[in-house]
Amino acid sequence: MKATLPTPHLRSFPSPTPLSFKLSFAFPETRRKSLSISSTPKGTPSPSLAYVPLRVTASSQAASAPTVNLTAIPTEMKAWVYGEYGGVDVLKLDEKVSVPEVKEDEVLIKVAAAALNPVDAKRRQGKFKATDSPLPTVPGYDVAGVVVKVGSQVNELKEGDEVYGNINEKALEGPRQFGSLAQYTTVEEKLLALKPKNLDFAQAAGLPLAIETAYEGLERTGFSSGKSILVLNGSGGVGSLVIQLAKQVFGASKVAATSSTGKLELLKSLGVDLAIDYIKENFEDLPEKFDVVFDAIGQCDRAVKAVKEGGSVVALTGAVTPPGFRFVVTSKGEVLKKLNPYLESGKVKPVVDPRGPFPFTQVDEAFSYIETNRATGKVVIHPIP
Repeated sequence: MKATLPTPHLRSFPSPTPLSFKLSFAFPETRRKSLSISSTPKGTPSPSLAYVPLRVTASSQAASAPTVNLTAIPTEMKAWVYGEYGGVDVLKLDEKVSVPEVKEDEVLIKVAAAALNPVDAKRRQGKFKATDSPLPTVPGYDVAGVVVKVGSQVNELKEGDEVYGNINEKALEGPRQFGSLAQYTTVEEKLLALKPKNLDFAQAAGLPLAIETAYEGLERTGFSSGKSILVLNGSGGVGSLVIQLAKQVFGASKVAATSSTGKLELLKSLGVDLAIDYIKENFEDLPEKFDVVFDAIGQCDRAVKAVKEGGSVVALTGAVTPPGFRFVVTSKGEVLKKLNPYLESGKVKPVVDPRGPFPFTQVDEAFSYIETNRATGKVVIHPIP
């Protein structure tokens, strides 16, 4: 039976307070043991996520920085690990994973929060195993935390800096074996930026890969002031940021976006001029066409019918229909630094899914949730002790 998710009540916050949510919910406590990695396929189905009634309240309280002893870095840590490709059931919480060594151009981060992306699930499923790093894998691309050690060639960052970033420069080409779903992770300095002062770690962790994808996609289309854009899945992690960047950074003349009925108000709060209920309307049948269509849901065959002649269609997932194109994002700390003023002024706001943040012990449940494709904004893991 398909689970029916309750519709959260969403409201926007006055600038510069970021858009965020606090959730009260209860899952049964699960006792976990330190688990070893097995290379033998289990062949067991992924566990289903048991949905519970939600009580959602808006919150602007910042998550405090983790207490870090800069001189006492352990040799082992807790981390989520998988030693074979497969469903959510291959994920294990291991309490004795070695803390990764810091290379000369890297920093070691005490992780405060992380976030999940669709690419995390695709990687775990083995969708790009030919270019993946060797197993076993600690998953996770997005990170926010505190620098606790710096390599000899690190120029700007120092111990104690609060940072955020996407730790994999190339999402599909040799992503790191040690990801962000752990107590510590290493990252090249060039992929990081200082955390925006007005955002807590949970909000910051949800930004890097999604905001870099949104920004690079808009740049690749040649998007500029005065142009119009249609965003498919405007309430998703990437879509919610495409809307805001198009409006606030690139100067869009008109922003339209699609979502389900219950998320139309969220679209409007993000700056959408035309909010389209995809349940009631076919966006491709609208008489108005757009300079750019940003497809973040996998409907390129329909998206190309909504673009102006000579316009551009970005397709993040699914089959690509000409003139649509796909790209794989490149992680750049410089992009985050460029966008930090928009985040700190409140012109661009992170959107954290109201079912979270998920605690570190429930990363497997968070994966099950993101794989329903029903998340609003980003699925965040916080706190990471």
